[in-house]
Amino acid sequence: MKELIEKINKLKKRKKAVILAHCYQNVEIDEVADFVGDSLYLSQMAEKTDAEIIVFAGVYFMAQTAKILNPGKKVILPNLKAGCDMADMINLAQLREFKQKYPNIPTVCYINSTAEVKAECDICCTSSNAVKIVKSLNAPKVLFLPDKNLGRWVETQLQNVEVITYNGYCPIHNDLSAEEIKETKNKYPNAIVLAHPECQEKFLEEADFVGSTTGIMNYVKNRNEKEFIIATEKGVTDRLKRDYPGKQFYSVYDKPAICKSMKLISLMDIYNALNTETPEITVDEKISKEAFKCINRMLEVSANGAAK
Repeated sequence: MKELIEKINKLKKRKKAVILAHCYQNVEIDEVADFVGDSLYLSQMAEKTDAEIIVFAGVYFMAQTAKILNPGKKVILPNLKAGCDMADMINLAQLREFKQKYPNIPTVCYINSTAEVKAECDICCTSSNAVKIVKSLNAPKVLFLPDKNLGRWVETQLQNVEVITYNGYCPIHNDLSAEEIKETKNKYPNAIVLAHPECQEKFLEEADFVGSTTGIMNYVKNRNEKEFIIATEKGVTDRLKRDYPGKQFYSVYDKPAICKSMKLISLMDIYNALNTETPEITVDEKISKEAFKCINRMLEVSANGAAK
């Protein structure tokens, strides 16, 4: 593996490429990644990069987002099978039907959505900034899609805002039950529960902290406690175990939450993708321009304040 890592790093330098990796990826990919983080952080890095080629170790919607933010650059997703079940739960027709049912209400789409969906929404969000984004609209009601759990959690964090959610979800987080976390807490009574807001409402009520993947990792970094129950994808737990060997990390029900799509990309896939500069991600120009407005509005709010 060491030899392959050296080959990738040399090839990356020669081709003026940057590798972005989501923290649900296989942990060894960090050895070649220039930036590792959650969707918001990676979107920001994609927007700022001066690299000629972007290799995205993540899933399809993430690579699409990078292409939308960098239409003049080559964006590569090493394995096209790396998709997102949540993003696939809503298509353009379903979005339009949802909006027709609730007319004249601002539409917020989670970044876990396709370019076509983003192109027909007012603003995008990630789990890191969802509360700030919804609040910035200064609207009494908002439509939120596709994740019902994140939408409901956002509503609990705000006063006087009704969040009307589409019935989508992340199967990995949605399958974590309140009963399982209660049993896990009984088994590890000294552990702090850190949960992703894609989990169900009853589950989140049992958590000590709710946040994005980066939020969870920063929480561990900044705390003196030694035991944590991590309620999100295994990649986060793997990185925490690597970075904080003096602390203990447990999975809910001692059953690691694994996103199979996120685990599809290997170091060899990244090497082959860099070598051949394929598979390249393309987005229809018209769709890209409209989706850019949605994503860029989010980035502007994250950097500044109220949506414009």
